[in-house]
Amino acid sequence: MSANTTLDVVTVFLGDGGTGGNRLGVFLDPPDLAVADRRRIAADLGFAETVFLGQADGRLHIHTPAVELPLAGHPLVGTSWLLAQRGSPTEVLNPPAGPVPTWTEGERVWIRADPDLAPVFETRQMSSPAEVDALAGGEPGVDLHVWAWEDEAAGRVRVRVFPHEMGIGEDEATGAAALRLGRRLGRELTVRQGMGSRIDVRPGPDGTVEVGGRCAHLETREYPLP
Repeated sequence: MSANTTLDVVTVFLGDGGTGGNRLGVFLDPPDLAVADRRRIAADLGFAETVFLGQADGRLHIHTPAVELPLAGHPLVGTSWLLAQRGSPTEVLNPPAGPVPTWTEGERVWIRADPDLAPVFETRQMSSPAEVDALAGGEPGVDLHVWAWEDEAAGRVRVRVFPHEMGIGEDEATGAAALRLGRRLGRELTVRQGMGSRIDVRPGPDGTVEVGGRCAHLETREYPLP
């Protein structure tokens, strides 16, 4: 195979004032690619996650540099936002885990999912945001998710995520971890993660959790296929 396809890069879960945001690669109209080719492309791009959307059936594949995920927050929010920007809004996305509703409220794009379908993290509550910030890094063999209350009454939490087994040193904004934390705490949350990203979290119906955030477009370029 020797051809190019179009790659869009968006940033997802922007913080207040446009800080933070987790970069996402999205192929809205790729050819039919083997798993090994998708994995190689995701590793080459080096984003926390890359999405390959199948135009024929609407299914999408989510790859980190090391693994394929059944469900992930920032790829679904970012893909939903990009489709709307391109004039093709959708009410449902179809990752391997199954249908995920999506919609827009003001500046934020939302998804609703069962947290049990999200990747599993080793979650640890720390005593303070300063303790979270003091961590030098994650641990080999562990997808580590640490958090602490910034303001428990207001539902504000400080989070960092180190998904070592997914091939990511530190993730800037992790919707899957926010889904699981939303289930654990059972209330509305404002998650401040990484260098300034913001994830909004709230309980959904029937045990689901909703996560939402702001997105922006960074670039469109041609990408050479393997």
